[in-house]
Amino acid sequence: MESKAIKISSNVNPNANIRVIPGHFATNHSHINYYVDMTILKSRKSEAEAAASILARKYSTSTYIDTIICMDGCEVIGAYLADELTKSGIMSLNQHKTMYVVSPEVNPGGQLIFRDNMQMMIHGKHCLLLIASATTGRTIARAVECVQYYGGIMEGVAAIFSASDEVAGLHVNHIFGTADIGGYQTYEAAKCPMCARKERIEAIVNSYGYSKL
Repeated sequence: MESKAIKISSNVNPNANIRVIPGHFATNHSHINYYVDMTILKSRKSEAEAAASILARKYSTSTYIDTIICMDGCEVIGAYLADELTKSGIMSLNQHKTMYVVSPEVNPGGQLIFRDNMQMMIHGKHCLLLIASATTGRTIARAVECVQYYGGIMEGVAAIFSASDEVAGLHVNHIFGTADIGGYQTYEAAKCPMCARKERIEAIVNSYGYSKL
């Protein structure tokens, strides 16, 4: 699989780059013909900082943000994003004049929750959701529902890669999109043409990585 990887860099900042692997892959919600590998981007300082600087441009002068909610292991990028937004003087209603960077817990039933000691970071706060990849939009919809349940005010969604510009009624500010990956497709499992052609699934994938079959 790794031998087929194609490196794609952002036109805005070449330090922000992803690896794209063509094939037949299964996610929790769909089948896709390209796996977008963001491992280095989410983990290494220079790449994470570059990604944060790109995403910050959308919000640096026009949006209240008190809390950045990180999904899919994006905490490193989230910390740099908070730093970028704070340096740019972004408006905040937080009395401490700083930002929270948090991640929800997933309970055994698959629900996203915030424990009592963390709820004050969400309730009444202007929240930005930071996610690695948005394909079907189900993860975003679930996270938005969680934030609103705890009294948060959704201000937007930021993603490293998104197959759509809008999910759950919210604009998705993304670094990479389908235009950067020629021929990217996502299918319902029951309607996957690769399965219809008897092409084997190469790996089970999610935003954390892949497991070969």
